[in-house]
Amino acid sequence: MIAVDDLIALVCNYNPKTNENLLREAYAFGLAMHEGQFRHSGEPYFTHPVAVAAILTEQRLDDATIVTALLHDTVEDTKASYSEVEKRFGKEIADLVDGVTKLTNLQLSSSETKQAENFRKLFMAMSKDLRVILVKLADRLHNMRTIKAMRPDKQSQKARETMEIYAPLAGRMGMQSMREELEDLAFKVLNPEARASIMRRFVMLQNETGDVIHRITGDMRQELDEVGIDAQVFGRAKKPYSIWRKMSEKDVGFSRLSDIYGFRVITNSEDDCYRALGVIHQRWRAVPGRFKDYISQPKSNGYRSIHTTVSGRDGKRVEVQIRTRQMHDVAETGVAAHWSYRDGVRAMNPFAVDPAKWLAGLTEQFNAEEDHDAFLEAVKLEMYTDKVFCFTPKGEVVKLPKGATPIDFAYAIHTRIGNACVGAKIDGMRVPLWTRVKNGQSIEIITAEGQTPQATWLDIATTGKARTAIRRALREVDRERFSKLGRELARSAFDHVGKKATDKALETAARNLRLEDTDMLLALLGSAELTTRDVLHAVYPELSEAESDDIELRGAVVGLSHDQHFTIARCCQPLPGERIVGISHRGKGVIVHAIDCEALANYEDQPNRWMDLHWHAGKHPAIHATTLNVTIGNDAGVLGRICTLIGEQKANIADLVFVDRKPDFFRLLIEIELRDAEHLHSVMSALEAESDVAAVQRHRDPTRANMQAG
Repeated sequence: MIAVDDLIALVCNYNPKTNENLLREAYAFGLAMHEGQFRHSGEPYFTHPVAVAAILTEQRLDDATIVTALLHDTVEDTKASYSEVEKRFGKEIADLVDGVTKLTNLQLSSSETKQAENFRKLFMAMSKDLRVILVKLADRLHNMRTIKAMRPDKQSQKARETMEIYAPLAGRMGMQSMREELEDLAFKVLNPEARASIMRRFVMLQNETGDVIHRITGDMRQELDEVGIDAQVFGRAKKPYSIWRKMSEKDVGFSRLSDIYGFRVITNSEDDCYRALGVIHQRWRAVPGRFKDYISQPKSNGYRSIHTTVSGRDGKRVEVQIRTRQMHDVAETGVAAHWSYRDGVRAMNPFAVDPAKWLAGLTEQFNAEEDHDAFLEAVKLEMYTDKVFCFTPKGEVVKLPKGATPIDFAYAIHTRIGNACVGAKIDGMRVPLWTRVKNGQSIEIITAEGQTPQATWLDIATTGKARTAIRRALREVDRERFSKLGRELARSAFDHVGKKATDKALETAARNLRLEDTDMLLALLGSAELTTRDVLHAVYPELSEAESDDIELRGAVVGLSHDQHFTIARCCQPLPGERIVGISHRGKGVIVHAIDCEALANYEDQPNRWMDLHWHAGKHPAIHATTLNVTIGNDAGVLGRICTLIGEQKANIADLVFVDRKPDFFRLLIEIELRDAEHLHSVMSALEAESDVAAVQRHRDPTRANMQAG
């Protein structure tokens, strides 16, 4: 374990004015609180908080963050309380420790919906003080470095969580070195064979080519020295996971993979960056399409650097990054550079991004997303993306993720432009909306009045902002469509009982059902969240009595004992007049199937569960559900006519779902409530006679049997 004097020395290396007494007191308090606690490896538990603090000293962070690292598990795992930490170390540190504790309690590897909500909480915690997530990232890094002491199942869980959440988050914050190490440590757990294979290839390559890094580094230093550029040059082989990802993305083997070596040139000024670029391009041949200038167009997390790829010795491609010392500090520590110290004072790095502005930009669009799955998708899209830079016709720069399309560009300019988009031009040429934009292209969006977003745009858009805006617009369009459909359903249902669906009647129904207004009533009716039976009974409750002459559902099936209850199978939806059989289920009573139901094959070897049943011979009310698979032409008014036809046959539509939408036809599942099999025949005959109905057949779904049987 790192001794307190050694830890203080690490801090003093960049902050000679550090409060040594504060660090000693925090060290002693943490050591006392964790006394008698041990890690899975058998080491004293306090070795972990000290190691986390040491990791944070590499980013030259302030005393409050270092102390938080030493105390970050005290409130969670010891008898220490928030009030005690506040009394000893002040409110700032107590709040930071509390924030880390809350992050630790978030189970980020849980189900999708829970995960989405946890991401919201994570962003909320970050928004109060971003140093909370810096401590948590360092905590995760040390846990991954020592993960071998955990059970194999726990190792896999933590590695997946690291790969999916913490590594991308570190990358989004600009902490590239931490991201790379987290990814590689997780890769070592999740796919050890692949990582070992890449390491073996590296050894073979070094045996074949010798020390390529040393030779190329020496060549670069010599070229820069000759023109009087004072610069440091570093070279390294890329991490195994980075190589594995490139192999997967490009679908090539290790032997065909280029630029597995990376070099950094650190200069004293921005001018020297561009001079160094010229020297390198004169000495080595630049690879076309592999140049990016993040100095003139920085990333949102403050990252600045020039990237180029050149053909080095023996035709091997190498990537070169050129930047100043201040740019390098931001590249290594990202958003954390805002808190870094140098020589006892906060380092006023002009390239360090303001954490509050960075976080506000990241969370703005997420706060507008109501759907959990959509929110989670937007978070992951934004965290995993790289950027490209495009121009408006007026020369304004728009930053987009790699793989973005003109749809993303349109919404990046303004939501109104995106919603009205009908086409795009790239560098003056008309292109499809699914075209992937590239760095430096000029994009013009063509708009038209009356245009609304298309559902297919969700498959084209890549940014969270665009997808959120498209979903919002589609919901409004769906609301109008469902409202129109709901009005047709209401008219048909009221006609069925000899009533009129007047505005006053619908207003009464909305009021009695405690809905906001008639529009909401019709929208819920059209989207099948409300049934026409509910609406009718909200206006005419006496209709329930009018149906009393019909056989009640509980007496519709004959052959059961008085204490047995039954449900109708959802897989085959048998109707009165059809042969039926019952299958007994413990705790669920009897499920009634049609005699030709495919699901009955599951019970062939269990004859004791079969029951001979039949329908009551009397008059049945139109309450028995069955589903029709209907294909109709995509023309104005067709759906309304179909609903009218069904209503004219005295059948009620209980649910309607679109399962396929094509330019020339729709395929939909319509669940209708019928009296019996003869009633079904009448409805299907009426639909088949309609010229706009291409096909109609009864829909049965055997998979629903398992869901119902449980």
